[in-house]
Amino acid sequence: MSDQDYTNSYYTASMNPSHDRPEITGEHNCDVCVIGGGMTGTSAALHLAERGYKVILLEASKISWGASGRSGGQMIIGYNQSYQDIKKMVGKDDASKLWKMGEEAMSLAKSQIKKHHIDCDLASGHYHVSTKQRHVGELEEYLEDLEAAGYKGCKLLNQSEIRQKIDSDKYLSGMYDPNGGHLHPLNYTLGLANAAEKAGATLYEHSRVTNIEHGKAPKVYTDKGVINCKHVALCTNAYLDGLNKKIDKKIMPVGTYILATEPLSENEATKLIPDNAAVADILFVLNYYRLSGDRRMLFGGEVNYSGKDPSNIGKIMQKTMLEYFPQLASKKIDYAWGGNVAITVNRLPHFGKLAESTYFAHGFSGHGVVLTGLAGKLIAEAIAGSEERFDVFNRIPHQSFPGGRLLRTPALILAMAYYRLRDLL
Repeated sequence: MSDQDYTNSYYTASMNPSHDRPEITGEHNCDVCVIGGGMTGTSAALHLAERGYKVILLEASKISWGASGRSGGQMIIGYNQSYQDIKKMVGKDDASKLWKMGEEAMSLAKSQIKKHHIDCDLASGHYHVSTKQRHVGELEEYLEDLEAAGYKGCKLLNQSEIRQKIDSDKYLSGMYDPNGGHLHPLNYTLGLANAAEKAGATLYEHSRVTNIEHGKAPKVYTDKGVINCKHVALCTNAYLDGLNKKIDKKIMPVGTYILATEPLSENEATKLIPDNAAVADILFVLNYYRLSGDRRMLFGGEVNYSGKDPSNIGKIMQKTMLEYFPQLASKKIDYAWGGNVAITVNRLPHFGKLAESTYFAHGFSGHGVVLTGLAGKLIAEAIAGSEERFDVFNRIPHQSFPGGRLLRTPALILAMAYYRLRDLL
């Protein structure tokens, strides 16, 4: 399989063997048309096909071309909001349901990997770490918040303990979640796609959707094809690209970046992160990292709202990495790449319906590796007639980013400048 359609990343270089899928042409009929071949779309296609629906999935480029094939691969429990803040938004009952489903999402991802024999370097354990004194208290509050939500098993680590787990002198404390973890996101998504095909779904690549006619009998159009269907599942996340203006203004595509070093020796890797867990700090513009299956340091962070990736991603990320791990100064940077995640104003996922038969789920705000699989499952449930759990997400209130498409980016850049300054203090 050619990788020319993917970004030049470590994930692409280490992707599992796969096959090219054709571009859709002509007129087709199906029960459900899934738009988007990332984690959400492939999960939706899999769950729908397992329920016996005739499914057609359309991907504008290649399966897992977007964030699903480029992300940090970190499996983080819950949401990019505290349980207490979620309660203020949706009430105690729905907040409790959301957190239970967040735990289900973690279990679902792991069970799908096992069930479908997906080779994606799954590893256990996740650390949140503090770099500033005020973060020590914030981690304590975070643990209390998780326990209030009913999530057990996490442990606080003091400065001495966290430095035994991560070979950096920058951290003052940490919180360990044994249930979290990390994986190879491209191979995970390719595995879901293969499973969906085995269940009966038909997947097309290079089939960009140009228009959707909503209603009781939706029609989906590409440049060369027309799909007549009963339901549509819109699963494009940060790559909605204006396909629907109503929900486009609820999300903001944000660029984030990752480097991959050359492989480390077994001794170097074991000394760096002895238990091979994933790590993320709690700066507003956070840094996150982990070891790959072949013992590379995968170090990510930074944000960009311009829509254009910087030309020197590797140097930018290497400079940040060496602030935490100067011992890696001699290591060659083999890959550096970026991609967009979709954030919402309140940093909670945005689920809903555009019409009687069109469902969408996006805006995972940095927690997509885990939540996307659940999103696909809930879309399948809703299409099958059980919308109760999908509607819990649908009831989360969402605001549009101020300023519209032209002005929302400058406004967000100004806001982020404040938080960057705060991170430095």
